[in-house]
Amino acid sequence: MARYLITGIAGFIGSSLAHELLRQGHDVTGVDNLSGGDIRNLDGIIREIDLHIMDVNETDRLRKCCIGADFLLHQAALASVQRSIDDPQLTHASNVNGTLSVLIAARDARVSRVVYAASSSAYGNKSQQAKCEDMLPDPLSPYAAQKLSGEHLVRSFSRVYGMEGVCLRYFNVFGPRQGADSPYSGAIAKFISMMLKGETPLIFGDGSQSRDFTYIDNVVSANLLACGAPACDVSGQVFNVGGGRSYTLNQTYDLLARHLCFPHGPRYTAPRVGDIQHSEADLTRSMQMLSYVPLASFADGIARTVQWFLTNELLAVS
Repeated sequence: MARYLITGIAGFIGSSLAHELLRQGHDVTGVDNLSGGDIRNLDGIIREIDLHIMDVNETDRLRKCCIGADFLLHQAALASVQRSIDDPQLTHASNVNGTLSVLIAARDARVSRVVYAASSSAYGNKSQQAKCEDMLPDPLSPYAAQKLSGEHLVRSFSRVYGMEGVCLRYFNVFGPRQGADSPYSGAIAKFISMMLKGETPLIFGDGSQSRDFTYIDNVVSANLLACGAPACDVSGQVFNVGGGRSYTLNQTYDLLARHLCFPHGPRYTAPRVGDIQHSEADLTRSMQMLSYVPLASFADGIARTVQWFLTNELLAVS
């Protein structure tokens, strides 16, 4: 049994990690300021967690939470390109200052390893479809630049202080517990939620833009693999976490519409500033160094996600 500290534990990814770690018998401490997370994501496990309602920028309090932790999974962030464009100062405080605070607290408490939730948005609009980790980053938005800054902080702490740190570049994660009620929600969650309400979803652009939509179980698996891999292989390194294949928004919309028997095509509007055109993960390094293999395909993930939303919609009505 190991002790894990999860920042952003009430969020979509943080809560999914907590559920799986507790299932495996580990000890879990969680930190969340509930600005973006939902405490309901911890239903059924909240009494098993040492939960602290606080901001990651509260370094002194966070340091105390870190004491005795073997691994720190840093998921806390204001994760939205558009939100970073709307309010770059607020998102910088969370995504950059917050990451620095986490690393200082972990260093002082002698946490064995930090696994950082980085973002594939760091790649920008590279002409090559499959993005590999040794490409020169080219962030297009404040959010992408902020998450890339976090990577550099993790790597610098690894080099200067000898604290083990691993960066996982997530590609468009989706699945159960993902929020759908915000302007900044992920496309799949938002599409499903609107279709269930009988509303026609909106696509920014012509729908030809593609994403490596990655089911949540794959991301949870990658985090645990990053905790267990030899430090000589992974500390200070960056790894892609995706499905290894991309799908256009039009393809994704059509698949969801078939699952939900939704009869209408999407509405289209102008593309958003800061959005990339194509995103797909080259998984070669992750497979070699982390032994990462996607556990769920895009189609399986969509089916599971739709079923979760259908079940929870029925529970909400009843």
